[in-house]
Amino acid sequence: MKDAAHDIRHAADLLRRGRLVAFPTETVYGLGADAFNEGAVRAVYEVKGRPPVNPLIVHASGPEMARRVVAEWTDRADALARAFWPGPLTIVLPRRTGRNGLPPIVTAGGPNVAVRCPDHPVALALLFEFGGPLVGPSANPSGTVSPTTPEHVRAGFPGPEVFVLDGGACRGGIESTVLSLAGDAPRILRPGLVGAAEIERVLGERVETAAVPGAAGHGGAMESPGLLARHYAPRTPAHLFDAADWPRVLDDDRGSRAAVLTLGPRDVPAPHVAIPMPRRAEDYAAALYARLREADALGAARVLIERPPTDSALWEAIGDRLRRATAER
Repeated sequence: MKDAAHDIRHAADLLRRGRLVAFPTETVYGLGADAFNEGAVRAVYEVKGRPPVNPLIVHASGPEMARRVVAEWTDRADALARAFWPGPLTIVLPRRTGRNGLPPIVTAGGPNVAVRCPDHPVALALLFEFGGPLVGPSANPSGTVSPTTPEHVRAGFPGPEVFVLDGGACRGGIESTVLSLAGDAPRILRPGLVGAAEIERVLGERVETAAVPGAAGHGGAMESPGLLARHYAPRTPAHLFDAADWPRVLDDDRGSRAAVLTLGPRDVPAPHVAIPMPRRAEDYAAALYARLREADALGAARVLIERPPTDSALWEAIGDRLRRATAER
């Protein structure tokens, strides 16, 4: 505990000096920088190679800190924060502007800001020690598989430019749900660990789903992080297949080695390699990015992923990640 407290104090000091710190959350590791330091935020975009139209999520210790980055903290936002914070729900509201407002680069020039409170003791301790909101996109080069362990972060950023706070493996495994409250009706822009039905129970009203995921919002800025058509992708070309296509999917490129993510155990003939995935949605989500990295490390010609079910909100969110991970380059 003494070493952890020292590391958190050191990380907060680095952030005050405009440096970058990777920190654990319950979803994935985030690449942290002072949200009010334009130069530090610009460094996040540069280090990740992130497209300038892709906005950043701001992490806060709770509603009080979140109020520093939004124009108005609404009754809807307060109800959702009481129900889901700390936790994997990101709320989009009009951003605060003016002398005390966020630098426009945080929102890619758009009028709204995405903010959440992470459910991880190390992340919360860092936010309290630093005393202000932090941007925190996934701590990996843009478009690649998100990191769920400190080793994943170090593999993506092996140099000294990113200090890594070690909080072990992330338990959630896929990114937060992003919900926009910036319009008349609540809209899910990115599915995640919190489903629409859960949100509807809190708000007492219908929650819509964004009609065109990945579409640009105001001034070319995307409405939310995580909407790029190709995202969360392994280096190895990856493809989804249906259970009905098994095993002939292996014959499409006979002779080339494939890493196969199967839903439960399957007999996979050599030279192919099976990577069994859990059948429970929560376990599948927690394992997904680590297994994609494992598949990449095998040096196979392709990654084949058995399409999981779509009978729950979490499976739908997992399906969203898989569709983006296997999208055309």
